[in-house]
Amino acid sequence: MMLINKLNVFQLTLVAIVSITLTACGNDDNNDSMTSTPSPVMEYGYEVTVTNLTYGQPLSPITVTLHGNTKMWQVGMSASTAIEMLAEGGDNSSLINLDGVVTSSSTQAPLAPGLTETVSITTTETMATHLTVATMLVNTNDAFSGLTGLELASLVVDSPQSWTLPVYDAGTEKNSESIGTIPGPADGGTGFDALRDDIDLVAMHPGVVSQDDGLSNSVLTQVHRFDNPSIKLTITRTK
Repeated sequence: MMLINKLNVFQLTLVAIVSITLTACGNDDNNDSMTSTPSPVMEYGYEVTVTNLTYGQPLSPITVTLHGNTKMWQVGMSASTAIEMLAEGGDNSSLINLDGVVTSSSTQAPLAPGLTETVSITTTETMATHLTVATMLVNTNDAFSGLTGLELASLVVDSPQSWTLPVYDAGTEKNSESIGTIPGPADGGTGFDALRDDIDLVAMHPGVVSQDDGLSNSVLTQVHRFDNPSIKLTITRTK
């Protein structure tokens, strides 16, 4: 009888020890999960400042996109439809919706000659590794300017970098300068036209001729001429 009682006491003690051990393990797990801290989300910010250096060429709303490792145009290559729409009519809607664009920002109104405007853009996406800035010279058939495929890793916080930028010819519309073909205030003509009637290659723009320099059917004057560079661009990484 005494042997049986001793066995029962031993069994009860063993059960109690196991129960305490399991409870302690469970508490350790809960403490670990309660004290674990998620990794902080990094935010990256940039300020893009554009100055219009021309005398009589308003710029279409300044468009800024953050995207992956790609260029949105290249000299000697055919322009995408998105660039064609921007260069012929100042329409940036397709550009900001291209595959690979992580986020975008733009001004709301044209930038008049001699004026400066700043666009701010932020992201938490690590896929946003490159930046593109683009705008149209609106008193032209298909002239645009900007910088594409800038590697963001090259930018240091609070250390602005500046460029003076040339003007490109999208090569999608002849530089006829004729009435009805210029979307800016010099004419108020048609913007984007899906029909391409030029060399279909992006090139450096030769400039406008104007009626003052012998192009009789031109709606442009010497006021609308531009030199290179036509834009000053400054980019500052803010965070």
